[in-house]
Amino acid sequence: MSQLFQPITFRGVTLRNRVVVAPMCQYSAEDGLATHWHMVHLGSRAIGGAGLIIAEATAVSPEGRITPDDLGIWSDAHVEALRPVVQFMRAHGAVAGVQLAHAGRKGARFRPWDGNGPLTDGRAWSLPGPSAIAFDTDWQTPEELDSAGMQAITQDFVNATKRAVAAGFEVVELHMAHGYLLHTFLSPLSNKRKDAYGGDLPGRAKFPLELTRAVRAALPDDLPLFIRISAVDWVEGGLDIEQSVELCRWFKEAGADLIDCSTGAVVPGEKAPIGPGYQVSFASAIRSQSGIPTGAVGLITDPAQAEQIVALGEADVVLLARAMLRDPYWPNRAAEALGAEPSWPIQYKRAVAKRRSAW
Repeated sequence: MSQLFQPITFRGVTLRNRVVVAPMCQYSAEDGLATHWHMVHLGSRAIGGAGLIIAEATAVSPEGRITPDDLGIWSDAHVEALRPVVQFMRAHGAVAGVQLAHAGRKGARFRPWDGNGPLTDGRAWSLPGPSAIAFDTDWQTPEELDSAGMQAITQDFVNATKRAVAAGFEVVELHMAHGYLLHTFLSPLSNKRKDAYGGDLPGRAKFPLELTRAVRAALPDDLPLFIRISAVDWVEGGLDIEQSVELCRWFKEAGADLIDCSTGAVVPGEKAPIGPGYQVSFASAIRSQSGIPTGAVGLITDPAQAEQIVALGEADVVLLARAMLRDPYWPNRAAEALGAEPSWPIQYKRAVAKRRSAW
């Protein structure tokens, strides 16, 4: 019996299988509002059989965007634009999740296909950070956040959480990875503060933990809270797995239900040993040593590979990104390959080999 296609429950939410669509930026929103692109992009992955679909990094404020084209959830208009997308996903058996994010010092950029560097056309905005250190040469230098600024951003996340629930999302993920605002507080490479929000690991974790507790309090008790982290920075002197294991114990105590284990991207020039499943060991270590469920992500492409990760207890769910961009029906194809029952919609079943004779 395939373990990948067994259901799993977090608080009051049950996923039909352990295949999760990872949040992947589409840079296709208009003033932060979801468009037809989001309906088709996310909806097709629900039809494809995923257990959980996490919508892309969704900015909690206009200043929290990576690019001017990012998805957002800072007003009731954003809720109304997202609600039909969420309803479609849920109608086709998927749990709908959203990743709430603030880009921090990596914000105010062009889309990848427009150059990916800092905006130079007059549309840039001020960026916050734990310290006044730019991400790279010629990038905008952020303003060091004071306590009032941290409180305001925490409130933005709380408001976004309430709006996410109003839109119908059943899972909220906090983005604390890839060099965005909350990751820059956690990493000693980007947080050089001398006050209570810097220094050692407890100091660097203070703001992310305060924000986590505030978001958890804003979520209904029966809805789960996930956190995406960069488990290692891949740079000498940065976050390592020992620190991340400790961090995840604290996140569990603060009310998190799963750690989505990614890595890197806080500074340029990292040396990551990229290959199939190269981040799985971090999900396994955090799961066994922190006592919290984890998700594995990163060059997971083959059904047998994904099955093994879950069957061996290295992670509780498997998140797929580029593989799901290439094939929105990956979960149903994987179910067939692993001898599990796929969840093809009735409109598509005449194309499934074992049912073709009945049509």
